[in-house]
Amino acid sequence: MYAIVEIAGQQFKVEKDRFIYTHQLPGNEGDNVSFDKVLLIDNGGAVRVGEPTVSGAKVEGKILEHLRDDKVIVFKKKRRKGYQKLNGHRQCLTKVHIDAIIG
Repeated sequence: MYAIVEIAGQQFKVEKDRFIYTHQLPGNEGDNVSFDKVLLIDNGGAVRVGEPTVSGAKVEGKILEHLRDDKVIVFKKKRRKGYQKLNGHRQCLTKVHIDAIIG
């Protein structure tokens, strides 16, 4: 059984007892979270597609930790002009354990 869920503007395929990394969510480590925007549920071949969401369905999980992703380097250069710019950032993420898919 799996579900397609919209979390913080992105769509994720979630399964029970799996981990996902999302954009940083409000809440502390150990808090329970619930996601109501379930777009699709597949239960062993029986597919329910929402219009736009599946009514009465939700995904429950638990925040395990807040962490930061690897550094992404952004390098800009214009040839023969002497222009070089080096920049980078690290994205803040939240690790979520999926406890249940209620559909």
